[in-house]
Amino acid sequence: MTTAHHRTSTSAFALPEHLSAKSDPDLVADDDAHFAAIAASLGRRRAEDGSRLDALRRQPRGSGEYALERDAEIRRLSSRLLLLRRFGLDLVLGRMVSSDGSGTTVYVGRTGLTDGDGHRLLIDWRSPAAEPFFAATHAHPLGLASRRRYRWTRGRITDYWDEVFTTEGLSGGLQVHAALDDQSAFIASLGAHRTERMRDVLGTIQADQDAIIRAGSRGALVVDGGPGTGKTVVALHRTAHLLYADERLRRHRGGVLFVGPHEPYLAYVADVLPSLGEDGVLTTTVRGLLPEGASAPAEADPRVADLKARRDLVDAVEPAVRLYEEPPAEPLLVEAPWDEVWLYPEDWAEAFDAPDSGTPHNEAREDVWAALLQILVETHSAAAHPNAAQDEENGGPSTELLYRSFEGNGDLRAAFARAWPVLRAEEIVGDLFTVPAYLSRCAPALEPAEVRSLQRADPQAWTLSDLPILDAARRRIGDPDTAWKRRACDQARERNQAAMNRVIDELVAADDSELQEMTSLKTEDIRDKLVVDEDLPAEVRDPLTGPFEHIVVDEAQELTDAEWQMLLDRCPSRSLTIVGDRAQARQGFTESWRQRLERVGVGPVEIATLTINYRTPEEVMAEAAPVIRAAIPDANVPTSVRASGNAVRHGTVGELDQVLDAWLEEHDQGEGAAVVISADGTAAADAIQGKAPMAGRDRVRSLTPALAKGLEFDLVILVNPQDFGTGIEGAVDRYVAMSRAARQLVILED
Repeated sequence: MTTAHHRTSTSAFALPEHLSAKSDPDLVADDDAHFAAIAASLGRRRAEDGSRLDALRRQPRGSGEYALERDAEIRRLSSRLLLLRRFGLDLVLGRMVSSDGSGTTVYVGRTGLTDGDGHRLLIDWRSPAAEPFFAATHAHPLGLASRRRYRWTRGRITDYWDEVFTTEGLSGGLQVHAALDDQSAFIASLGAHRTERMRDVLGTIQADQDAIIRAGSRGALVVDGGPGTGKTVVALHRTAHLLYADERLRRHRGGVLFVGPHEPYLAYVADVLPSLGEDGVLTTTVRGLLPEGASAPAEADPRVADLKARRDLVDAVEPAVRLYEEPPAEPLLVEAPWDEVWLYPEDWAEAFDAPDSGTPHNEAREDVWAALLQILVETHSAAAHPNAAQDEENGGPSTELLYRSFEGNGDLRAAFARAWPVLRAEEIVGDLFTVPAYLSRCAPALEPAEVRSLQRADPQAWTLSDLPILDAARRRIGDPDTAWKRRACDQARERNQAAMNRVIDELVAADDSELQEMTSLKTEDIRDKLVVDEDLPAEVRDPLTGPFEHIVVDEAQELTDAEWQMLLDRCPSRSLTIVGDRAQARQGFTESWRQRLERVGVGPVEIATLTINYRTPEEVMAEAAPVIRAAIPDANVPTSVRASGNAVRHGTVGELDQVLDAWLEEHDQGEGAAVVISADGTAAADAIQGKAPMAGRDRVRSLTPALAKGLEFDLVILVNPQDFGTGIEGAVDRYVAMSRAARQLVILED
């Protein structure tokens, strides 16, 4: 590709010959001057942030609030430095010119930037001041005379397009220098080649998408839209915006979870948040919330899957655990070397009420045990030794000695182990699937036939449908190793305190100064502060257990009631962004979003709807729309904004090699991505394996309709779509598969 002549060799513009008119100095000179200032500031900022980050990392971590603030600052600087090193001038998204007569030009970028004197060179795209850049329309210009967006290729501007919003701007009254291209270049950019990763679209966010991105985080917001409307784009950019703009989320950096439909999807969008300056967001699938999900197969029996999709079995966990938290009904005689004490049912009941509500079973066990010992000591002292202090003076047992005596009593420990045993979540859930009477008692809403259908030979042969039940059990039961971990931490703290005491005693003994300043170290509060928590055994916790301040869920129409409970348990704030399309629900979605979500406990729901299809060409949607409307007449089928000029092609399965060969030959420069979608996801693998090595064949993927969801490709080939299934599921799979195409759709059948 030849490029037009540039005014200077340092220009950021590298426009192709056919756009040479856009290289006019009147159009680009101001930009180049501003870019030079940005380049200088970038170098300084990288150096300053790098030095500051190195200094923080060399400091001791410390403990308490200081440690939290230090870690938060390290994360903030690391994210910003990664962004500044990843981008150069292509940090700049565009510029806007005000219509107030001043001609003030403001440049918008991926992050904010100032020069050495503090003058603003770039405003962060997430700031309120940048909102007009994305939200202005001809009907509502929001104070803008014009807007310019850049298209960057390998660090150079290869195209840009201007929009002028005022009649004065069009007539030249404001002396707005613009290459009037309006939306045509934007529409053309939508047809750019796809890759294995989601392409950068921040510079082309549209007004309808931006309004959703900037909406507040209180409560639940549903983003409803058909294929190609940019739901995923909105979800990811909204995540970055919330972390920047929402003070509640900023205080809890990293407290956001992004949940996608499958692993190929997560790989596809992996670059988006880091490119927006946020690399601390946890991303996962519902399957990935538990370690067992990595190898768990789908439930073989659809009827069993339907039963587990309901809340019955999740709700059965609470009564299943409660059966192991029942106080003894008979008194227990507890003997001590000095006396014997009766422990009555009401004493057990009092101890069982000691833990705070919501404390997991195994953690509460320690609280119950401590309460029992306290009751025994108090009962012993009150009954046999009314004046405990005087008794100790006369050689009687001390309170500490009483505690140790009762704690070591074998009969008491055995009774406590029966009354409140250590539990394991896997065993409790396994028992539900192997002991019919246990399941019937804990899930009384189940019919006897349903109870029988849920029984299995291997109690821990986990399936995907078991994950919500197992998750609920783990939350309710907690870590079975809680007790020894607490003891290990207490012992380590005692060792640290003893070591610090020895150091203090040595310092005081060696202090021969007149003021004896070292004696102040003997006070208890100073001694306690000198014990550093970072020397204690670290608690190993799965970060995916939460809690999270905000959760974003994409393809949310597929979640079952039980899976929703997994997410809600991780999000006590009920602050959610819920992205989906009812017409793409493989199991059907007969309720409204509000009905479904309020039923599962999400609470008040706001709904925003996207109706414009920016990805799928008119030709493809004209064939895809009847497929879904035949099954779901009220499907939200979006309107495409562009045509590709490629009619949908029909052929036979025997033409698969020919279609792939032709596409690979046409795209032999490494451009574009293609997919072959078949019922079992193996059609492309079979077609390609037998070929000689061919450049670019790694850009052809073979997927099932379910694994193609959320992705997009230049070329989509459907192999025997009639095999995708019948009813709602088959229609949805065909519709989803067809609408993945950004340029060309080919349908091959036997």
